[in-house]
Amino acid sequence: MNQQSHTLEGATETSHTRGRIFLIRHARPVVPKKGYFNKASARAYINDYDAAEVEQFVFEHAAIPFQEIRQVYCSTLVRSQLTARQIFGEEVELIVRHEFREFERRIFSLPLLRLPIRLWLVSARLLWMMGLNSKGIETFRQAKQRAREAASFLAGDAEHNPAVILVAHGLLNNFIRWYLQDLGWKSTLHEGSGFLSVTMLEKK
Repeated sequence: MNQQSHTLEGATETSHTRGRIFLIRHARPVVPKKGYFNKASARAYINDYDAAEVEQFVFEHAAIPFQEIRQVYCSTLVRSQLTARQIFGEEVELIVRHEFREFERRIFSLPLLRLPIRLWLVSARLLWMMGLNSKGIETFRQAKQRAREAASFLAGDAEHNPAVILVAHGLLNNFIRWYLQDLGWKSTLHEGSGFLSVTMLEKK
């Protein structure tokens, strides 16, 4: 199994303070993605991705106060929960909430084409954001509202906890970060949207 090492060079362990929210993206799911996919196999890929386990990894991050963490929020998708468990261990309580799931995707109907899976996914996402590919799933507008409500929930929880942790998904985490910034939070660490990337926000 692949090993991933994730460290923050030059960072120092922070002291016990209030008003910090950490957004962590899940680890890489174990699902084949090479080759060309038709419509049916692209739809099957999304189902497989949502049900897949994640790669084994080594996670070290000096910004996260591991000794203070008693609970971690994660989504209903298994990759979020497996990542949270690998990072924080068996002693930490995982709180699974539906609003922390990733924005939904729907493969559109192009039955005669075979494309790389990345092209299928990017095209599906762009069409969805334009309001042209949301039949039977959450619309982009609804998803943004869900992310806004998730940001408000995390901000409220941070009023009572030294560090609030969410292990979730790339696009969702980005929108939560933007909405937290609208609420007066400042991104003091943002590692992008890659697997196991960390964003830390603090109250201004």
